[in-house]
Amino acid sequence: MPVIALANQKGGVAKTTTTISLGAAWAAQGDRVLLVDCDPQAALTYSMGIDPEDLEVSLHDVLVGRSAITDVLWEAHGCHVAAATIDLAGSEAFLLTKTGREFALARALRAVEDAYDVIVLDCPPSLGILTINALTAADEVVIPLQCETLSLRGMSHLLETIEDVRSFTNPHLRLRGVVATMFDSRTNLGREILANVSDQFGLDVIGPPIRKSVRFAEAPAAGETIFQRAPKVPGAEAYLEVAARLRTWGEPEEDGVDAAVPPPPSSVDLDLTGAVTEPAPIGPGPRP
Repeated sequence: MPVIALANQKGGVAKTTTTISLGAAWAAQGDRVLLVDCDPQAALTYSMGIDPEDLEVSLHDVLVGRSAITDVLWEAHGCHVAAATIDLAGSEAFLLTKTGREFALARALRAVEDAYDVIVLDCPPSLGILTINALTAADEVVIPLQCETLSLRGMSHLLETIEDVRSFTNPHLRLRGVVATMFDSRTNLGREILANVSDQFGLDVIGPPIRKSVRFAEAPAAGETIFQRAPKVPGAEAYLEVAARLRTWGEPEEDGVDAAVPPPPSSVDLDLTGAVTEPAPIGPGPRP
């Protein structure tokens, strides 16, 4: 059961969109998926149809030890969601005074790790204690990267943080590579950015670039995933391929190297466009 962190300290690079799209794609294949909103802005929570303003408990209460993670779980779009509120901003100040603060999220996830096939962590746009907690809890990190110059500039700082986490709190953390988001095929800039990622940083680009589309902005307002809103746009199809390339759990390994990933399923093969349902609370109590 892998824990995958989606991290980038720059905001607006489609971390939350990528988290939701990967989760929905895996859930449609029958995987048990938990999405964890580690961002005080609670964009993941809101985008899954859960109003943070209505929540009495959230991931903040889990990190400060007042609640179990099963108390903050909701079900939406075939996934379970550990919801966040603005209170999560206070977790950083609280954890700074605690011994072993980097391991708070990892400890919380142990209670449910056997209930899921994959756990996905949506990190905040910073390199603070919440992101460190996510990287410490993760088995793998994926970097959503907007195909623009300013997004590339901060890459070295993120990679330094990942190396620090490997050195001090999580030596087994694996950097899978980059998901190229908000790609504009009409310009050469995006292709140049992707080439720099490979040449300058030696990172793999996972799957095809995710092309820009207004449908990604429309989906959260309608309480839908991109597969429900516009399953035929190139970006939705690209996310299916990215999900297939990242989905290595249960795959045999050969000589310590991941076996070849099968070709991605098409939206015709998956139940991605079903009716939208209201999110439902799960906790408190263990996942059924």
